[in-house]
Amino acid sequence: MSKCIIAMSGGVDSAVAAYLMKNSGHECIGITMKLFDNADINLSKAHTCCSLDDVQDARSVAYSLGMPHYVFNFADRFRETVINKFVESYENASTPNPCIDCNKYLKFDKLYSRAKELDYNYVVTGHYAVVEYSEKVNRYILKKSHDPRKDQTYVLWTLTQEQLAHTYFPLGTLTKSEVRKIAEENGFINAKKHDSQDICFVPDGKYAEFIEKYRGKKYPEGNFIDTEGNLIGKHRGIIHYTLGQRRGLGISSDGRLYVCRIDPEHNAVTLGKEEDLYSTTLTASNINLISVPRLDKPTRLELKVRYSQNGAMATVTQTGDDMITAVFDTPQRAITRGQSVVMYDGDVVVGGGIISGSY
Repeated sequence: MSKCIIAMSGGVDSAVAAYLMKNSGHECIGITMKLFDNADINLSKAHTCCSLDDVQDARSVAYSLGMPHYVFNFADRFRETVINKFVESYENASTPNPCIDCNKYLKFDKLYSRAKELDYNYVVTGHYAVVEYSEKVNRYILKKSHDPRKDQTYVLWTLTQEQLAHTYFPLGTLTKSEVRKIAEENGFINAKKHDSQDICFVPDGKYAEFIEKYRGKKYPEGNFIDTEGNLIGKHRGIIHYTLGQRRGLGISSDGRLYVCRIDPEHNAVTLGKEEDLYSTTLTASNINLISVPRLDKPTRLELKVRYSQNGAMATVTQTGDDMITAVFDTPQRAITRGQSVVMYDGDVVVGGGIISGSY
């Protein structure tokens, strides 16, 4: 029997994860992480993972399972490692993934550290993924969920060997419909609760408005230029744009235009045709390898450069302790600096990194 901290967001997935662990005989406590005060960043309580309703839902499930429930205030850590990084990335023409940063710095770092302080040895979350120990490679490995539609390994590539050794993902072998059925059979208050599709601190999806409010300033207008460097209009500030964007440009042309490059140094945004968005090679830094300690030679792997895409085959070469280069079999659209690239060998996560460039 293990002593487990269950990260309970108030949603159905973490509720069922708690039920499965408790039902298996583990000693469990439920923890909801308070990541921010909604009023501090001009948000209502709706559709976030930190609202009062979510805390109450998590507590209701925990108490129904006979588990203690606590709220840990990690707002300072969240602001430092997630929100500030999110804002600074957009200011520097990079597109971050705050859910990955939250997993890296909060759930599997700060919460894991707190668990050890309390003499609990496992962190449990409602992620759809599988952790196994492989005697063949003498390492813990991360594998795709049995439900391919819900697989969340893309946002878990930063997990270290120590963290994987002290993590349970009890939903990894279940489908979403099976999870909801378990919740309904046990009368959980959140059994039919909708999944959040938004970044928790920007639930309306208006990133630029959030950044302006958070910084308390407007960002300067600049030049739209074409791929030849010719001036074709004015943009509203670089934080309003991401690579591949077509809507909201406010530029008339004979054909569709897309954001192909953002230059923070010169406050310029390059617009081009869709074919200008494609690249065959990417570089990535801040890599974390899971299934192997190092890529000793060029390796054929399946890569995902964004959460929602299907994987694409590439040849990956580790070029330094913290760097990889990947050459795709076919050109890929809008490979975006700041996003994560995650590498797979079948259903096994080899590792990942932060995209630093493409060409």
